Amino acid sequence: MSVSDMFTALQGVLTADQDIREEIRKVVQALEQTAREILTLLQGVHQGAGFQDIPKKCQKAREHFGTVRTQLESLKTKFPADQYYRFHEHWRFVLQRLVFLAAFVVYLESETLVTREAVAEILGIEADRERGFHLDIEDYLSGVLILASELARLAVNSVTAGDYSRPLRISTFINELDSGFRLLNLKNDSLRKRYDGLKYDVKKIEEVVYDLSIRGLNKEAAVGAGGEK
Repeated sequence: MSVSDMFTALQGVLTADQDIREEIRKVVQALEQTAREILTLLQGVHQGAGFQDIPKKCQKAREHFGTVRTQLESLKTKFPADQYYRFHEHWRFVLQRLVFLAAFVVYLESETLVTREAVAEILGIEADRERGFHLDIEDYLSGVLILASELARLAVNSVTAGDYSRPLRISTFINELDSGFRLLNLKNDSLRKRYDGLKYDVKKIEEVVYDLSIRGLNKEAAVGAGGEK
């Protein structure tokens, strides 16, 4: 084979690879748009009247996840099944955002931490790497850390809305989350940096709870803690 033939063949490989990346990019753009729509919907819970509409907002968000599942199903077809990590960077950030949104919905519904398996089911993908297009553990953890920041914001806005028991429950949840992350030996630089931000979320929520205590509102919150969340 001549040098010219060799490079012609290489160009063919490069072109095929570029075509795959372009197809992936189109689907990822659609996923990002759907993620923005879900986020816009859920941001309403931070407003005063939004607390009364939480169940309705969560239901609508879950309907949007139907679109996410369809888009992810399309994404699976755009590259060879055994090359997941070759193209992973293209959808990593949007997948982390979708994990956060799924985790936020589940938290708003039940005030519990969604499992990786449950997120994978919501997104319509696999939890196990061996089964194909899956939810990478580090993507799951990154999404959970985004949730922590969102809940720190929710704690502040809960006080503004006159809901004094919610920050106490959020504080308990975030502290349990922090304890869980302390059990992990994180090697990924990006994930480690994001985890380092968790301590600021913990501190922010602690300040909210302390302020409630100083103002005597924690007693009111304790009285209402046995009622509806």
